[in-house]
Amino acid sequence: MKNLNDQSILVTGGTGSFGKKFIASVFEQYPKVKRVVVYSRDELKQFEMSQTFSPEKYPAIRYFIGDVRDGARFKRACEGIDVIVHAAALKQVPAAEYNPMECIKTNILGAENVINAALDCGVKKVVALSTDKAAAPINLYGATKLCSDKLFVAANNMKGPRDIQFSVVRYGNVIGSRGSVIPFFMKKRKDGVLPITHADMTRFNISLQDGVDMVLYAIANMWGGEIFVPRIPSYRITDVAEAIGPNCKQEIVGIRPGEKLHEEMITATDSFATLKLGKYFVICPATPMWDQNEYCKAFDATPVEEGFTYDSGMNDEWLSVEQLREQIVNHVDPDFTI
Repeated sequence: MKNLNDQSILVTGGTGSFGKKFIASVFEQYPKVKRVVVYSRDELKQFEMSQTFSPEKYPAIRYFIGDVRDGARFKRACEGIDVIVHAAALKQVPAAEYNPMECIKTNILGAENVINAALDCGVKKVVALSTDKAAAPINLYGATKLCSDKLFVAANNMKGPRDIQFSVVRYGNVIGSRGSVIPFFMKKRKDGVLPITHADMTRFNISLQDGVDMVLYAIANMWGGEIFVPRIPSYRITDVAEAIGPNCKQEIVGIRPGEKLHEEMITATDSFATLKLGKYFVICPATPMWDQNEYCKAFDATPVEEGFTYDSGMNDEWLSVEQLREQIVNHVDPDFTI
């Protein structure tokens, strides 16, 4: 499915940062898209989003109130849908630790509802968003997303004669996303002190648009069962502090529960099934679903070396302080100055 014109698309969590950017990109790139369904729980966010993406200006758009936990409601929303992009999740690490079953209900049971509805309603493609925290998880959020990833990959084994494919897109911190370190530091710098969890801490970095482009790439190129991982730069948390508040004191406060020093997107165990193709890696399904040699030929892909890991602390590409400032201006706040 190289072209989304004349296709019907449903986005769970459609009022979130990713959902809005994805839908904007779809309307820009595929002006003849048949239908775009925003599926989410919050009526206020849907009302606010409809001020920008109004049915009058975008006749293809629809707004459905619903929760992925509600299988019957979600199945109803999927009637006539060709593509599902599953972006709904509970993702705040501390909230997940404090409310574990709520996180499990949304991230795992909700994933199962998405899969069942897709199988029952004749959907052709399903792309689920994952997170770097799903690789070797140490917190509940990461563990639930690992379970979700496994469910979506395994769903390809249950499709029978249906013409449907399920794949996963996994990426790291989106620059400037709600609750992330950059907007937090930008608020805190007026106090003259920036709290640093650990002086050696690193994170991956991706822009919202690059995340959207990766999902569109997956929709166009997926064979089913892949976990797509982008090749993206890392940053040091101390460099982020320097970029935002060069005159601020950096105060070490310690790593929070459930937090890693470095994030990982591909583990050493994953390396045996990982391919490198252009600006992406692909983790192939553990249970073979297609010929890996044919896949390599189709995408000019090569296997990574055994024991390879993709870790934010051992990356070969890093953002400098100046590059971080440029990223903030380009993706977070065009009026940002130090």
